[in-house]
Formats: sequence, structure tokens, C-alpha cells
Amino acid sequence: MTDDLFADEPPQPREEVLCRGAVVLRHFALEQEAELLEAIAEVTASAPFRQMQTPGGYIMSVAMSCCGQWGWVTDRSGYRYQSTDPETGQPWPTMPDIFRKLARDAAETAGFRGFEPDACLINRYEPGAKMGLHQDKDEDDFTRPIVSVSLGVPATFQFGGSRRSDRPLNVMLASGDVVVWGAEARRFYHGVLRLKQARHGLTGELRYNLTFRRAR
Repeated sequence: MTDDLFADEPPQPREEVLCRGAVVLRHFALEQEAELLEAIAEVTASAPFRQMQTPGGYIMSVAMSCCGQWGWVTDRSGYRYQSTDPETGQPWPTMPDIFRKLARDAAETAGFRGFEPDACLINRYEPGAKMGLHQDKDEDDFTRPIVSVSLGVPATFQFGGSRRSDRPLNVMLASGDVVVWGAEARRFYHGVLRLKQARHGLTGELRYNLTFRRAR
């Protein structure tokens, strides 16, 4: 028997607790990586990625798209959910079944049963892109968790506390890792540090993130 007997087997999922109500599910979506990326390509063929503008006039470094009943948008008039793509006036693409099932299964694994997302924000990070610390607070029901799926090159996820001044944890996320947070952690500050140059076999220099929420 040799040490590398199981070297070709995929990494096994495991849970890593960040705090009460927040967990990283390592490798949870890894086996579905290629299928999820194909679904992203199908969604963004109808609702292309775009870099949105914040109410303060700042152009975000992360490119975004959405699918589901509701899409999250930002422009000079504010942050909000709306049922149509502001660039086309058409409803957002239907959320793929593989997205919905992954979000439901991840939430249940993390202890949040019955999660049915109606919004999926798709973020695309290029080298140098980042997401500042923020709270997700545009939803109607804060009893529902947030499910965040990482695909592509690794990134450093920051998970803080209920105040912006709380020092965040820096958590390296690889492709297939899923973060779920809810309960008292639901409105904790979080973000992504500037993406470093790297390569991934399926996405090149890019990182994708799927964020599932119950908006309404």
C-alpha cells in the first residue's frame, strides 16, 4: 500500500465553522463545477455581465448578472431588487434547476431547512477586482440564510461582525467551496479582497460567485 493510493479521488466535503450561524462547506459544489459554469454561460447569454454603478457614482470592479424572480441592481437611484433586467427591460432568466438544488442542499447541510431562493446574483471577478465589506440588507426576510458558491480561481473572503469596525476573518475559498450564513450572522459584514493573479483549468484568470437569497 502506498501513500498516494487515493491521490486521484476528489476532495471530500467538510464543514468549517466561522461563527454561530456561519459555515464554510469545503468542496461542496466541486463535483458540479463544470455544470455550474455551463449554466452561468447560458444565463449570461440572455443577461450579459455588466459593471454596475453605485448610488455614489462609483463603478464596481466586479461584473454582475442575475437570474431568478428577482435581480439585485444598483445605480444612482439606489440599491434594490427588481423583476426585470434594467438593460433589456425583460424578466431575468429563470434560475437553473442545478442552482436552486445546490442552494437548497447547501442551506440544509448548514442547518437551514426549507430554503427556497428567488434571487441569484452572479459575480465575475477579474484580477484586481474586489468587493468591499458590506451587509446584505435589501431583502424582506432576514430569517432566511445566504448561500454563496465560489467557482474558478481562489479568493480571500472576509467575514466580519455586526459592525463595520469589527475585525473580519480572512478565509481562503477555492473552487467548489460554499459559504452559508444566517440566524444572528445573517447581517454580518462580508466582502472579498482584491483578486490575485492565478489560473484555473476551467475559468482561466476568472472567479465566479453565485449568491443565493430569498429577496421577497
